[in-house]
Amino acid sequence: MADLGHSVVWGSRIGDDPLGDRVLAEISGSGVDVRFVERDPGAPTGVFFKDHGAEGTRVYYYRRGSAAARMDPEFIDRLTDAVGRVRVVHISGVTPALSDDCAAASRALFTRARAAGTLCSFDVNHRPGLWSSREAAGTLLDLARSADLVFVGLDEAQRVWGDELADAEAVRALIDTPATLVVKNAAVGATLFEGRGPGSFVPAPPVQVVEPVGAGDAFAAGVLSGWLRGFTAHEQLMLGHRLAALALRSIEDHADAGALRAELP
Repeated sequence: MADLGHSVVWGSRIGDDPLGDRVLAEISGSGVDVRFVERDPGAPTGVFFKDHGAEGTRVYYYRRGSAAARMDPEFIDRLTDAVGRVRVVHISGVTPALSDDCAAASRALFTRARAAGTLCSFDVNHRPGLWSSREAAGTLLDLARSADLVFVGLDEAQRVWGDELADAEAVRALIDTPATLVVKNAAVGATLFEGRGPGSFVPAPPVQVVEPVGAGDAFAAGVLSGWLRGFTAHEQLMLGHRLAALALRSIEDHADAGALRAELP
């Protein structure tokens, strides 16, 4: 989002440790405002490791007891100024998976945002390594139904809420309250629903995949950027696919999208 010219602020908690120093340096160096990131001297910075290979990528999480897992509604209270000054807040299903306090913080964030007239964006982003489908189902559905814009993969919707969700239209029937819903279907493409109207489908372009982790986040950034710019549904999805392709062709955590900025109105 910062690469594409948006003003971006990140709120979270990290340890007062060398890993935390590196996280702040990397993210702030990419143009993201980190003034609302808290340092916790009593808990470590949460990490995960990617082990990428020819047969796919495995991800190992080390987040239990981390500083981020200590986010709670009081932390959201300290973000009041930021929430009231931005156009949209965005979280993913990773945050409520970290702890009960984080789940409560996620709900509190959307409540505070709605009260401030700020739009809410939510990426379901279910991670089985953090919580099971049974544990996640209710919380993820509640957050999705309380957002203005929602991203979900067809495969993860089936995993979390049932195999009977055969297509994007079935997912829309389940998550029927957000003004905008984006249902991703891996390499096939994505469908964007606005209001009660039919979905707009854009196929995913062919990409030689180097490493898949992070492509969903990049896709969401592209759609969010288009959404904020007032793009059509087709244009939003196209920009999402373009950013996802950047991530798919890289093993890095940040595939710089700055070159696309000059092409955007």
